[in-house]
Amino acid sequence: MIGTLVNAGAVVAGSAIGLGVGPRLPERIKLILMQALGLSVVVIGLRMALEAQHALLAIACLLLGGLTGELLHIERRLENLAETLRQLLRSDSSRFVEGFVTATLLYLTGAMTIVGSIQDGTVGDPSVLLIKSLLDGVASVALASSLGIGVMFSALPILLVQGGITLLAGQLAFLSEPAVLDAINATGGLLILGIGINLLDLGRIHIGNLLPALLYAIVGALLFP
Repeated sequence: MIGTLVNAGAVVAGSAIGLGVGPRLPERIKLILMQALGLSVVVIGLRMALEAQHALLAIACLLLGGLTGELLHIERRLENLAETLRQLLRSDSSRFVEGFVTATLLYLTGAMTIVGSIQDGTVGDPSVLLIKSLLDGVASVALASSLGIGVMFSALPILLVQGGITLLAGQLAFLSEPAVLDAINATGGLLILGIGINLLDLGRIHIGNLLPALLYAIVGALLFP
């Protein structure tokens, strides 16, 4: 669990720095930071999607995932959860929900979450999650400076999801098979690309409603390796 704890701590620390620095930064500085982060996320997503071999599977999973997510209103449920947190904390941040949802999706969408958690749980090697912690911590500084305290509370889903995978690593070891990781990378890369587009304010893609695509990718890779 050490990797997950460090990862959540890095998000909290990065967010705290962003919240402390954010009010002192001019809007133009916040804008350029978000644009830089958005471009970086776009490049990461493109690289993940283009390097993978399961391109057609990823596209099919994205279509099925989008349909499933829209029917289940996943993004709306995420937003409702964030709004409940905001009310419990009595936060007056106008972007709490956006910060929580954006950060949660960014930090948990990708193969590093699965690979790192399984390695940490099975052989006690947190190295992948430690690298992820560094990346998430830096991203949290930029996100929190613009989107507010909601980014900090994305540490809770990190603890729940990564911690859950780590504790169940023995039963979820099949997720680390090459075909499965390739499918997750291809599909996750497209989702991360969508997050980058949202950060750059080029459009509004409902990434939360596309999350079931990752489950379809796992099932597809197992059925058609």
